Amino acid sequence: MASAALICDTEQWKGLQAHIGAIQKTHLRDLMGDADRCNALTAEYEGIFLDYSRQRATGETMGKLFKLAEAANLKEKIEKMFRGDKINTTENRSVLHVALRAPRDAVINSDGVNVVPEVWGVKDKIKQFSETFRSGSWVGATGKALTNVVSVGIGGSFLGPLFVHTALQTDPEAAKYAEGRQLRFLANVDPVDVARSIKDLDPETTLVVVVSKTFTTAETMLNARTLKEWIISSLGPHAVAKHMIAVSTNLKLVKEFGIDPNNAFAFWDWVGGRYSVCSAVGVLPLSLQYGFPIVQKFLEGASSIDDHFRLSPFEKNIPVLLGLLSVWNVSFLGYPARAILPYSQALEKFAPHIQQLSMESNGKGVFIDGVQLPFETGEIDFGEPGTNGQHSFYQLIHQGRVIPCDFIGVVKSQQPVYLKGETVTNHDELMSNFFAQPDALAYGKTPEQLHSEKVPESLIAHKTFQGNRPSLSLLLPSLSAYEIGQLLAIYEHRIAVQGFIWGINSFDQWGVELGKSLASQVRKTLHASRVEGKPVLGFNSSTSSLLTRYLTAEPSTPYNATVLPKV
Repeated sequence: MASAALICDTEQWKGLQAHIGAIQKTHLRDLMGDADRCNALTAEYEGIFLDYSRQRATGETMGKLFKLAEAANLKEKIEKMFRGDKINTTENRSVLHVALRAPRDAVINSDGVNVVPEVWGVKDKIKQFSETFRSGSWVGATGKALTNVVSVGIGGSFLGPLFVHTALQTDPEAAKYAEGRQLRFLANVDPVDVARSIKDLDPETTLVVVVSKTFTTAETMLNARTLKEWIISSLGPHAVAKHMIAVSTNLKLVKEFGIDPNNAFAFWDWVGGRYSVCSAVGVLPLSLQYGFPIVQKFLEGASSIDDHFRLSPFEKNIPVLLGLLSVWNVSFLGYPARAILPYSQALEKFAPHIQQLSMESNGKGVFIDGVQLPFETGEIDFGEPGTNGQHSFYQLIHQGRVIPCDFIGVVKSQQPVYLKGETVTNHDELMSNFFAQPDALAYGKTPEQLHSEKVPESLIAHKTFQGNRPSLSLLLPSLSAYEIGQLLAIYEHRIAVQGFIWGINSFDQWGVELGKSLASQVRKTLHASRVEGKPVLGFNSSTSSLLTRYLTAEPSTPYNATVLPKV
């Protein structure tokens, strides 16, 4: 197949490769001594402050990265996304998660049709339904108001909404509107997850939201059938219509399942699963818990970053800067991982969401036209809130492998605490670490410093920190619904920038399909063996041995029994 020019064949890419040597001769101890450089390597938008002076980069590096962006036609690719061109070429789809949070009067076309009115039609329906539900007007089969919601989905139908829910739980404004309510998520097909999701819940007061675009996702639909049985066994078959609703486009299967199609909320094929939190996938369960006005603030925050990303010059464009720096770290400096370190417990589910968003988007090995790439793309993303991570894996990032770090801090805590007699507030204690850790990574500690501190010679090597480990700091003014939306959109667009530069399709996910198709074969074999006593056939010796061992073990319950998991 004839290929368009690979980005790695451009003069701009080669110029960055030639620049690596100059950077390798520098140390962040010295780079951080240049105040002009430090001031220049910052950006700010609506109170969100990015400091990337602790990256292994200079003004010259950034200039070369901006030229690389030009060579990759980054501006044009961003415009194509916003105007609805089918940039997801392998699935012939537009990529329009930005339309999910666009203002009502915006015009964003897909196949020549403005999709914004349809998006707002679904949002208006969610607003109306959530108000009816939250007011107590929507009652269950026994006439009781419903106060508990279990959202059943997987992947993008789970991780994004869970991140936002976890972040909102301790926001004072959002928490006020959630009083007396519970929102839980069920994703894993493991019956343990089912048991945990319904523990201490009463079917009489519980609404189940089934999230599946096609209403055929294997794990989601088995979990949905399990919760359906939970409801029926307690309240009878007629209760399903009052205790289960759907987020889906397959109204035929929704109706066959027993859910009233009028209680199904649509989304579209131009919304990728991992980008779907701003659709009914996230907006519906979150609105049931917090009320639509809170969720609308979240959407408005994301929309503000959409405008910033589309309109701001690259030199001050936070998602673009983050994306270019990631390309620099991965493809030129050879760092294969990235640590996401939010100094806010409210963001404890942020890294797991970004794991999927990043690695499912950019875990690709071919150019957008199918030609094998001669360089690595994507990062291994992981993370944990500070200061927990400091007592977990920071040893590795200080004295082991070099892993660029994203430090995310918040100026105003959601839950401020000050104990009389303490030196600082609890939040100040947390943020002391936020400010200290990037410098510790950048500067390290030399043997000379240790000698001056009279550290025993036998411990000098063990206590030496090489430093020169890159990081960036992202400081948010607070963590309201609006800022949570902004943070999400910053990372969504950062990941898109990386894919646009590398020339890959960040919006398909064929890599998740192979294992699912093989699992189908295993599922048939398990059924045939359990029900008909057939032998295990058609697998390699290792898989056959494992399956046989599994099948011959004494089952914990009769195979034909209907048993709901319990905790």
